[in-house]
Amino acid sequence: MRTEYIEAVLALVELVPPGTALAYGDVAELLGSGGPRQVGHAMSHYGSQVAWWRILKANGQGPEGHEAEALRHYLREGTPLLGNHDAFLRTGEGKWRVDLMAARWAPGEDDFDRIDAIAEQLEGRLHRLSVADDEMSV
Repeated sequence: MRTEYIEAVLALVELVPPGTALAYGDVAELLGSGGPRQVGHAMSHYGSQVAWWRILKANGQGPEGHEAEALRHYLREGTPLLGNHDAFLRTGEGKWRVDLMAARWAPGEDDFDRIDAIAEQLEGRLHRLSVADDEMSV
């Protein structure tokens, strides 16, 4: 996976405010590049320095293997949840998920300006890297 894509994913994730979330596919759509799998790969391998818990599967499930830690973040941030998260905290049993319909981040105009800048930079960097360096290409 290209470093430029990973950096763009992480830059976009840093814009997602506390108490909100996006699906992997939302991130790819906002970037205009890649898809849910590419975003998931970037997050699972390189996302530990950003608010990784705010980026989820489309069904709202917490990141696999990190559900308990993610749930603590969601509760602290006031992220809308569905299911029995109290039982999960007490016993490790019980199903819960983020209410992605209620929690989905709706970027404002300033946010879209930042997102567009990230996407444009990504597109420019990927295009520049994909042009042959044979002194014959334009």
